[in-house]
Amino acid sequence: MSVMTDSGRDRRRFTAAVLGAAAAPEPTPVHHRVARGVVVDSTAYMLCLATPNGEERFLYERATTFWRGGEVLPTELRPGDDAVVLCSHDGRLVAERVWAQTARATGVIVEREGDSLRVDPGHGRPRLTVVLPYRSSGRISVRHPRLEPGYLFDAVGTWRDGEVRAVRPVTTQPPYPLRSTPHRPPVRQHSTTVTGIATWYDPAWGRSSHLDPRAVVNGAAYPALDPVGHEGRCDRRTSCLPLPLLSTGASLNLRNDCTRDTAVVPVVGCAAADSWLCDLCPACGSQSAGRLASLTMTSFVALGGRLEAGCFNATMTVAEQEG
Repeated sequence: MSVMTDSGRDRRRFTAAVLGAAAAPEPTPVHHRVARGVVVDSTAYMLCLATPNGEERFLYERATTFWRGGEVLPTELRPGDDAVVLCSHDGRLVAERVWAQTARATGVIVEREGDSLRVDPGHGRPRLTVVLPYRSSGRISVRHPRLEPGYLFDAVGTWRDGEVRAVRPVTTQPPYPLRSTPHRPPVRQHSTTVTGIATWYDPAWGRSSHLDPRAVVNGAAYPALDPVGHEGRCDRRTSCLPLPLLSTGASLNLRNDCTRDTAVVPVVGCAAADSWLCDLCPACGSQSAGRLASLTMTSFVALGGRLEAGCFNATMTVAEQEG
């Protein structure tokens, strides 16, 4: 899942010029309430974060929460931790939620040795080593009945020494391997509005924002990229949702159906693994199975998502592109 290239931006500008601005709306800037950076210091009353804008300081309220593989105290955040901050509605001075070292592994299990898995996220991206701590293994096995090669896996955890230490499963996965997934006939639907679930991914793979600028990119990876112009670059399957074919640079109007937050986000890359999964998000009582898109971490938080939950039910609207 890569960031949007110059060709993607050019494609969006060309679409707007030919079909009108409504066919390619401008993306919503990452919300001013969201920051990502490296922890410089964390005390009982203030967090100091090194961000692309320089050092920023955030105060706490009584209700401020901190997550680092579980609920922790602010003093348990460590210098050097990668952190995402959601600020309060009153401005950027006070932190409402803080996540540190948050990681995710989504894909197909290709190897298991003891409490360690190797997960292939697809699309030629590097495989991840996932450790299943004993205290988390029972919870994960409830939603992943077979933790064996060939089976799907999706869990949130924390980065440690280049590995993902899984803490909680995101959704329930089927008790059969990916190769045995029932054939999904292509769904033909002309509606530009689709409901399903939105998830998140880390475009910087745990690297801090001062080492990898993709850490703070606004956008979404999409599981139904048009093969024209993306040949061999998105190893997708037929999605269980009637997703229109899109190109990088296209605009998605997304609504979090739990919080009603909305934003226009650009398609910045391929979310091949999303087309492998046909799951439900255990939020808001929705019954719409299937993944619409994987938002970058900052975009997911800006749209009201909680990183530790991993998903929210969403409605996606794509601008009409017919003259």
